[in-house]
Amino acid sequence: MPSFERFLDRLRSTLRRVAVAARPAVRFQLAYRTGPLIGLWILLVLYPNPFSLGVSAYRIFHPDINPAAVEPLLDGLPSDPLEIEIELLRRIPYRYDWETHGMPWYFPTTAKVVERGEGDCKARAVVVASVFEHLGIPYRFNSSFVHIWVEYDQKAPSKFENPEAKFYQQDPETGERFFQVPDIQWRLWFDSTKEGLWDVMPMSRKALLFMGIASLVTARVLLRRNAIKGIDNVSNR
Repeated sequence: MPSFERFLDRLRSTLRRVAVAARPAVRFQLAYRTGPLIGLWILLVLYPNPFSLGVSAYRIFHPDINPAAVEPLLDGLPSDPLEIEIELLRRIPYRYDWETHGMPWYFPTTAKVVERGEGDCKARAVVVASVFEHLGIPYRFNSSFVHIWVEYDQKAPSKFENPEAKFYQQDPETGERFFQVPDIQWRLWFDSTKEGLWDVMPMSRKALLFMGIASLVTARVLLRRNAIKGIDNVSNR
């Protein structure tokens, strides 16, 4: 009988050590599982169809330059490239992607922009590029981290459109692609990103975003508390 009691004591001692050692593992597992769930929730709230995000990323490097799609915009255009761009930007008013596509960031086709008659810098850039392509005007298609624009010989630089800001340039005439480390003006870029991605985000999406994150965090806290409580019960036996 005493030997059996010693066996039970050893078993309890072993269970206590295992329970204490399991605490960090339980915390890590819960955090490891909750993080990806929060990330997935954010993705689905922002992009109910995640395929749209992949397509948009692809079009940064393969923009939909479609000269045929811009034929309705050719009537009455001036001949000077600078004046052409000014007129096209007037005809295609600026609208954020939240307002036109219900997503924080989306790169549309040229035909879709012409159909809607509005869009952000990406939308206007493919229209300008498509018109230049149709008219045989040389241009370069530029991208920075917050802006996309068409560059041509007569164009003057601005705070968003300048050689230092771009990280990628494509010359459709030569096929040359150029990459560089951009000169980042953090304050300007932060304000622009916040305005386009957050400020104009519909309140319903913001509420859905926070409710989902809060629910996942609450579930994690409760699961962790119950798991730790179970471990403590084992270690106190």
